[in-house]
Amino acid sequence: MPLFDHIGITVSDLARSVAQFDPVMSALGCTRQDADDSVSWYRGEEELILFPAREASAPHRTGRVGWQHLAFAIDSRAEVDRLHAIAVKAGWTAVRDPKTYARFSDGYYASFVEDDNGIRFEFMFNPPRT
Repeated sequence: MPLFDHIGITVSDLARSVAQFDPVMSALGCTRQDADDSVSWYRGEEELILFPAREASAPHRTGRVGWQHLAFAIDSRAEVDRLHAIAVKAGWTAVRDPKTYARFSDGYYASFVEDDNGIRFEFMFNPPRT
């Protein structure tokens, strides 16, 4: 059984967020499903859902109480680079370009991107230690 069934994220502008999320989620192999007041992407039993905000608010800021980031385990360094490029082309901001994070392990390679709402994703490749 997976650790999580679904993750719901509230965004300020659903249409704008869908335009940013769709290329990334599609590149991750997810299928999109539109509903009346939400849009979701799923792969297998796991789902990420975007909901429109009920009231105006400032974007989320990483480091405050609440959401930190969502890390996607990726199969290769090249795939991390590819997903990072797709996200930036879709309007995400590069927080940290792809690089090795030796403090985690010698092979840990990752990038971080953030959307207009302050939602942060990490694409990470961490091969088994030899």
